[in-house]
Amino acid sequence: MSLFTFDSCTVVAEIGINHNGSIDLALEMIRAAHRVGCDAVKFQKRTVDVVYSAEELDKPRKSPLGETNGDLKRGLEFGRKDYERIAALCGELGITWYASPWDEASVDFLVALDVPYLKIASASVTDRALLVHAARSRVPLLISTGMCNLEMVEAVVETIEDAGGEIACLYHCTSTYPALPEEINLAGISTLRERFPHLKIGYSGHEDGILPSILSIAFGAVSVERHFTLDRTMWGSDQSASIDVAQMKEMIAGIRLAEKVRGDGVIDIYARERPVMEKLRRKDTLASL
Repeated sequence: MSLFTFDSCTVVAEIGINHNGSIDLALEMIRAAHRVGCDAVKFQKRTVDVVYSAEELDKPRKSPLGETNGDLKRGLEFGRKDYERIAALCGELGITWYASPWDEASVDFLVALDVPYLKIASASVTDRALLVHAARSRVPLLISTGMCNLEMVEAVVETIEDAGGEIACLYHCTSTYPALPEEINLAGISTLRERFPHLKIGYSGHEDGILPSILSIAFGAVSVERHFTLDRTMWGSDQSASIDVAQMKEMIAGIRLAEKVRGDGVIDIYARERPVMEKLRRKDTLASL
């Protein structure tokens, strides 16, 4: 059964690389995401020597994981045994997990782990070879649309569908960290729904706070994805652009309330309105209703 439906918004905690290379921290983050009501957690998977050039990896970059950019990038990657532990915990808790592959070998790695979805990051949507390879895996795809205009999104959808792929959810996204209010453009969700009526549309947010993520429900988002951390002051490039446990809990509560107040659009008289109607309207006008 699809995790992405029109019945209830799917909330995804983007753990990404906020685990800082620690599998124990990653497992703790999964537990926290499950505890506050997230439906899924997402990671990122790269074949470092494919995604980055040797020159880029050799650049000096001090971090808790070493002295070069390569030390950092390699230190952030989990191997099969780590992902098996992630899969086991998620299975035990009943929360879905998947990841964003940044290269074809990472697609194959994740498919071998029987992931239910592959997420194509905004940075990868112009990588046609990756899109086609992911589409041909027959694993349903989730697509972010940051750094794209509508024509580029159309090209991505066409490429995937022509390759026989399935798009489970297309995410409206702005790739600035944090996104300014004037850059968020929640009306873009409506634009994508009109342009791709056969697809489900979600929202991947990078804003400060949680209000735009909650408001996205009113525009028809069936999923909200946010970067997630246990502590925004921890070391790491994505920590400050993430939301913490308390914010995630508050956001999910807001989303569930937004789903209720959005309603179904049917204009009718509610049962609880009838006593008020009978009390306030002139009696000789009630018979016509």
